[in-house]
Amino acid sequence: MERKTAHDFDQELLILFDAYVHGGIDRRAFLDKAAKFAVGGVTAAMLLDQLSPKFLEAQQVQPTDDRIVAEYKEYDSPNGYGKMRGYQVRPAKATGKLPGILVIHENRGLNLHIEDVARRFALANFIAFAPDALFPLGGYPGDEDKARELFPKLEQPKTREDFVAASALLKALPQSTGRIGAVGFCYGGGMVNFLATRLGSDLAAGVAFYGSAPNLADVPKIKAPLLIQSAEVDERINASWPAYEGALKAANVKYERHLYPGTQHGFHNDTTPRYDAAAARLAWERTLAFFNKHVR
Repeated sequence: MERKTAHDFDQELLILFDAYVHGGIDRRAFLDKAAKFAVGGVTAAMLLDQLSPKFLEAQQVQPTDDRIVAEYKEYDSPNGYGKMRGYQVRPAKATGKLPGILVIHENRGLNLHIEDVARRFALANFIAFAPDALFPLGGYPGDEDKARELFPKLEQPKTREDFVAASALLKALPQSTGRIGAVGFCYGGGMVNFLATRLGSDLAAGVAFYGSAPNLADVPKIKAPLLIQSAEVDERINASWPAYEGALKAANVKYERHLYPGTQHGFHNDTTPRYDAAAARLAWERTLAFFNKHVR
């Protein structure tokens, strides 16, 4: 059966799903409000299933691919939750040291999609490390709804420190050149923007996919060039861009921003109908080119 795309759904329903994904409404409220779109034998629950991730169908690089070496690695985060874990992937036949890319997930922890994205970076000849912010709460639970319920229970000041510690780990790896970049999606995009203010020159480059702006007062601390990847139909995130851009310009931060026409928040995530294949491919090419220029 052909996979559905965002164009198969009413825009109001997509906005409703975005609110559900980001904790604005719960499952019951989504189903109640989605009922008016459930026609022709389709139920609200079926609509939710159609909009939800299909991880295995979308997987691009298998975990057992012999071109990569992947492992889960625990690390210390003394200023955060204490003990953390992430997914580390590197090319199997790398010669010499490689730059590192910190891969930061959406607001659901380290799911199969983000692990797949980390493997894609390894095939692009980087060492990728993808932390699981939910590890202190038992780790990604294997279920998106349960993950969304867990995420608000995190203490964000501690979680931010966990990602700072992950950056230090990646930078210090024996196989690493010591130059690192960070890429993140949704919640992870916002975390990239935060890390840019926090890490200063320890971050070589940051790529934020539809992420929230950092504290504008901290923007002058940014030393890394930034690539901002934005969806056109994403009012919630795009509302903060004008002020963020003004702060970047005032601080003389090097940045570029691309707005992808007709795309929804989450357009790079190929596990859901919000995925836009052409925009995601172009955004990925730009991401790799940006990292190859600034981190390599």
